[in-house]
Amino acid sequence: MIWETVRLAFTAIIRNKLRSFLTVLGVVIGVAAVIAMVTIGQGSSAQVEASVEALGTNVLIVRPGARGFGPSSGPPAPRFTTKDAEALAELSTVQYAAPVVSSSQTVVAGGANTTSQVYGTTADYLSVQNWALTGGRSFTEGEQKSGAALCILGQTVRSKLFGSADPLGETVRIKGLSCEVIGLLAVKGAGTFGQDQDEVVLMPARTVQRRLEGNQDVDSISVALRREVTAARGIAQVSEVLRERRRIGLGQTDNFSVTDMKEISSMLSGVSSVLTSLLSAVAAVSLLVGGIGIMNIMLVSVTERTREIGIRLAVGATSGQVLTQFLVEAVVLSVLGGVLGIVTGLGLAWVGTIFMAIPFAPSGAIVALAFGFSALVGVVFGYFPARNAARLDPIEALRHQ
Repeated sequence: MIWETVRLAFTAIIRNKLRSFLTVLGVVIGVAAVIAMVTIGQGSSAQVEASVEALGTNVLIVRPGARGFGPSSGPPAPRFTTKDAEALAELSTVQYAAPVVSSSQTVVAGGANTTSQVYGTTADYLSVQNWALTGGRSFTEGEQKSGAALCILGQTVRSKLFGSADPLGETVRIKGLSCEVIGLLAVKGAGTFGQDQDEVVLMPARTVQRRLEGNQDVDSISVALRREVTAARGIAQVSEVLRERRRIGLGQTDNFSVTDMKEISSMLSGVSSVLTSLLSAVAAVSLLVGGIGIMNIMLVSVTERTREIGIRLAVGATSGQVLTQFLVEAVVLSVLGGVLGIVTGLGLAWVGTIFMAIPFAPSGAIVALAFGFSALVGVVFGYFPARNAARLDPIEALRHQ
């Protein structure tokens, strides 16, 4: 009996192909939109977590100026010095502390050039950032202290300046300074905010300070805590040392900020989750619109097939059988739309993750939820037209023209 009812439902659907297609399309769009939005959102969250994990565990970023949003009041906070980084490196909770002097410069090699971010730092920066070398070497302590004209290239810079050739031992020019290439960084990829982390050149901090910037300032200090040290303990010790070095009195506000990278990861993941939820809620509205479309089409179908319903009731069909037939038709339409929506949504999400360079992270729970919701839409919105069909009076139905 069930199979016969399903067969009759498919026959009725195929009889009006275009109308059935347009009805299913509403459900397809709703299910596909929900799945695509959630999958891309989860991929974005995974990308944020991967970017932070790539920095290593227990990493702190120390910057001058109090943490906050909007324009700051009062004079600008004094910059750090390399002595500040050396003082932090001596703490029992700190494994590495690397000063970072950031400068955007045009890097030239032969007839090629590119604008890259130049970081003046120490060899410890590679350890803090968990960044490997694919060729060459890092700076020695003597080269760092003397401010030698040496550099390590990121893969994007290497590709733009030298193509596939080996740049080790070659010379590049940065703001008129000739610099020997001694190392190549491993591919890092896109950062937390989408920036190309491989568009970078590393040089000794003293070289950048003296020969590019003309001062002794340090823009930030990257700190890697020891594995057994909690972030709270590390932040407390770092803050204590910096308050003492910067002569900040008791009760005075810090003129620097210490940020835990895990905190940034949690914040960005939270923002991504909220946006994904909002977009998914908007996309889910189209599922309701698709359900209303199913109800409208089924109401039209009941009106068109009133005489057929009357004949079925006259030859002995029960109201329950008529109700089941029209309800199955509505459920078949919504389930078919759900299946096509799953395929379409996953396909759109896969294409989107490729263009956005984020992981493809589909959720089985969301797929099941979207499919179940589409089936529920068929039951809920298909019930009322089916009930109307089952309540028709056989004699009045037979008289219907």
